[in-house]
Amino acid sequence: MVIVRYSLAPAKPPRMGAEDRARLEAMTDEEITAAEPSDLDKPPLTDQEIARRARDGASLTQAALAEAFAVNLCRRRNIKPGRKIIDRVLVAFLSLVVGDPERTRRVVGETL
Repeated sequence: MVIVRYSLAPAKPPRMGAEDRARLEAMTDEEITAAEPSDLDKPPLTDQEIARRARDGASLTQAALAEAFAVNLCRRRNIKPGRKIIDRVLVAFLSLVVGDPERTRRVVGETL
C-alpha cells in the first residue's frame, strides 16, 4: 500500500459532494450528535472543551456550575491547558453533564 500525502490549498478548500450534502441535510440534530463519536475526521474533545461545554450546556457560570453539581470550584478551575495533573474523575463527571445536564443535576440533587 502506498501512502499519498498532499497539502490543501487554503484558497481551494475541498467541497462536499451532492450525495454527501443531501445525506447530511436529511439528518436531524440528534442523528448528527449520535454519529459524532464514530466520525474519524473529528478528534475527541479536550479536557478543557469538555469543561467549557458542561458550563455552556448548563447555561451556568463556573461558580454556579460548581454549586449546582456539587463540584469544588478550585478543582474545576484546575482543568486548564498546561496543568500537569488533570482530575480525570472530574473530567468524566463533566462529560456526563455535557451529555445530559438536567438528568445529572437531578441525580446529584438526590444524592446530597
